[in-house]
Amino acid sequence: MFTQILTKQMEQAFAALGYDSTYAAVGISARPDLCQFQCNGAMPLAKIARKAPLAISQEIASELLKLPEAAEIYESVEAVAPGFININLKDSFIARHINTLALSEDLLVESVTEPKTIIIDYGGPNIAKPLHIGHLRTAIIGEALKRLFRHLGYQVIGDTHMGDWGLQMGMIISEIARTQPELPYFDPNFTGQYPSEPPFTLDDLSEIYPRISTAIKEKDENGQPTAQALELDKSAKEATYELQNGHAGYRALWKHIVNLSVGDLKKNYQRLLVDFDLWYGESDSHPFIPTILDILKDKNALIESDGAIIADVSQPDDKKEIPPIILVKSDGSYLYGTTDLATLYQREKDFQPDEVLYVVDARQAMHFTQVFRTAKKHGIVADKTNLEFVGFGTMNGKDGKPFKTRDGGVLRLADLISMVVENAASKIQNKEDIDPEEIAEMVGISVLKFADLSNYRMKDYIFDLEKFSSFEGKTGPYLLYSIVRIKNILRKLEEENNPAGDILSAISSVERDLQLKLDQFNTVLWQTAKDKAPNYLCEYLYDLATLMNSFYHNHHIITESDPARKSSWHRLLQTVLRVMTTGLTILAIPVPEKM
Repeated sequence: MFTQILTKQMEQAFAALGYDSTYAAVGISARPDLCQFQCNGAMPLAKIARKAPLAISQEIASELLKLPEAAEIYESVEAVAPGFININLKDSFIARHINTLALSEDLLVESVTEPKTIIIDYGGPNIAKPLHIGHLRTAIIGEALKRLFRHLGYQVIGDTHMGDWGLQMGMIISEIARTQPELPYFDPNFTGQYPSEPPFTLDDLSEIYPRISTAIKEKDENGQPTAQALELDKSAKEATYELQNGHAGYRALWKHIVNLSVGDLKKNYQRLLVDFDLWYGESDSHPFIPTILDILKDKNALIESDGAIIADVSQPDDKKEIPPIILVKSDGSYLYGTTDLATLYQREKDFQPDEVLYVVDARQAMHFTQVFRTAKKHGIVADKTNLEFVGFGTMNGKDGKPFKTRDGGVLRLADLISMVVENAASKIQNKEDIDPEEIAEMVGISVLKFADLSNYRMKDYIFDLEKFSSFEGKTGPYLLYSIVRIKNILRKLEEENNPAGDILSAISSVERDLQLKLDQFNTVLWQTAKDKAPNYLCEYLYDLATLMNSFYHNHHIITESDPARKSSWHRLLQTVLRVMTTGLTILAIPVPEKM
């Protein structure tokens, strides 16, 4: 990579002059109109060397040009006020390097030297409830990060961590018991095998939960829970307790609910190209709750407060109050924090991860601060295990508020996907050699995912369907169109039996910029991983596509008369295609052959 090559060169020049080479970093110029690369180390070095920064940069620039390889590398090296070193590379050097990148299997993307194990917790669906728009960002961002870290050589485990064990299970079971009491699951004297098929459908489940949830919240004219609501709430809590404590009939019914729900969840996630390695739920970590409570008890960390069990997580250097974590409620039930600690214990036991990343709504930051502090302070996870909260903002409608249905309800994820796919279908031209439904699906998913990932994850953003479904501008369809254009050109070159040859020196500024942009792929991937910010990769792919389209409009590739130049462009376009396809695959955005 050019910045690494140039930094090593600059370090030699610094060292030869007796200067601290830690200041020798070379970066991409923020002013491409002035130079391609820049070193700013002379400014901070000036205070130590007690020299004018411009004088230092002039010395270093002169020394750099004395290095053995300098004549082949540098078109110009110039010291400018107040102390910058501006660098431009020779076109021949750029071309040789990009040719090496083009011929490499990995596009010169560096792999991690120590492949750590990373668990990414994302998705977080609740069993027996349809996925809604609130599940979108965690799935999209989490999948992109999982694929990115894998691409860089890490061992990555994606876990959806389903909500399959809480009060909503008790609510559903108690409601089925109320409406279908004759089922064997509720017969205390039943001794045979429970039915292998569930006594309800997925549609039934999607109706049962809202019904019981609404009934439990019913209030009288004074704003107090009705007698029926109190009775239903009591039955739900009792059913939850019985389920979690081994009631055979409830467990059998619960398995039916989980199996039906997971099948439907997988279909929806599959449309988003989201795939989990583990389909663990809260139920998988439930057996470890007594263990973590014993650990905390042995560490004298448990405190009784108004009948509840809590643990203090405050630290002397806190700038704001961090409330204690509640582990056991006064009625003996557990909270999400307890389950999350048990899950961390289970993950430590099963996988010994180096890192656990939680891709969760930014509004959950305090909760995970409490969980992480408890786990670290009391040895529930190893000292070496890094726990990180990867928060994100909300996806909003044009009114700036979280997306809702027309009647004000929460929008189902399946309905949102159908909406963007139908919109894409209206813009796809029917051609004999393409499947319009398949292309509409790909384009629609690109609309949804690129719109989300191209925004910095911590910020709320407005989803404007017409804007993000355009084939112009910074959109998923624009990238797909650019890729299909490259594929069309490559097909024509192959039909002409034009071979891909060595990449030659650029003959235009746009060709040079395109070559330089290809070199940045490795840097962008690592910076994206460092900040867990997929928008960096989105921005890069958009810039690369824009340069490629400018290159296409400025050069007549198919009609080029010079065979060597035509073969060079063939290789260059192949490389752009590989980089763009690799980038979109990391983002889990589908790439069509034709459009």
